[in-house]
Amino acid sequence: MPELPEVEVVRRGLERWVAGRTVEAVEVLHPRAVRRHPGGGADFAARLRGETVGVPQRRGKYLWLPLEGRDLSVLGHLGMSGQLLVQPQDAPDEKHLRIRVRFDDDAGTELRFVDQRTFGGLSLHDNTADGLPDVIAHIARDPLDPLFDEGAYHLALRAKRTTVKRALLDQSLVSGVGNIYADEALWRARLHYERPTANLTRPRSAELLGHVRDVMNAALAVGGTSFDSLYVNVNGESGYFDRSLDAYGREDEPCRRCGTPMRRRPWMNRSSYFCPRCQRPPRVAS
Repeated sequence: MPELPEVEVVRRGLERWVAGRTVEAVEVLHPRAVRRHPGGGADFAARLRGETVGVPQRRGKYLWLPLEGRDLSVLGHLGMSGQLLVQPQDAPDEKHLRIRVRFDDDAGTELRFVDQRTFGGLSLHDNTADGLPDVIAHIARDPLDPLFDEGAYHLALRAKRTTVKRALLDQSLVSGVGNIYADEALWRARLHYERPTANLTRPRSAELLGHVRDVMNAALAVGGTSFDSLYVNVNGESGYFDRSLDAYGREDEPCRRCGTPMRRRPWMNRSSYFCPRCQRPPRVAS
């Protein structure tokens, strides 16, 4: 699934090409694409008609389009294969086009939601007082948010009594970090994914957060990570950070730091990639 850098790349594209435009018509081509909208496709289309899109927002992996002058937002769930594309109106429809949004201007482009696996979708929600769609009000701030509270994060880590990778993926503690960037940050920090959080010092947790920020900013600079054609920006272009990964996907390849073959282990229906020398597993209490 797309993580923070990939979603931020999409958000920036939408800010450039969609913000400030007024919706003329919405066409819902597959009911699953609006299954999170209680009123269904017809209601979704009717309620968006005539609304003006504000500046797209993001918290962690979640992306939404606020509606100007309203306490409402369109929340975008990209799921495993969702794409928000800005396309010329006369461009051929994509095979898996699910929703089309047309605007009442002469820019000649429209917004399309394309989703091969139909796990994603768009839905309309009331906003909280903080401007978030109410269904994601529980999501924590992400490490790139200037209001992210490192002190509170460290205390939450110590109190959680879990392992460090589980904590990185816990969206109620810190949002936006997924499997790829967790493995990358842990490799940079020389921490094993099963390291308990209870004995992480404040400087160590701050160092780890610094590596999370560094790897995310590096990914943002090259458009995110694309392992297949399903992640693209709003113009249909892939990201290139997969060429710079130090840990994820590098099983049996030499560690870029010490040369030891990288390892992969099953972990929570995913995989964890690590260097057995640089990221030694925690000692098991006898």
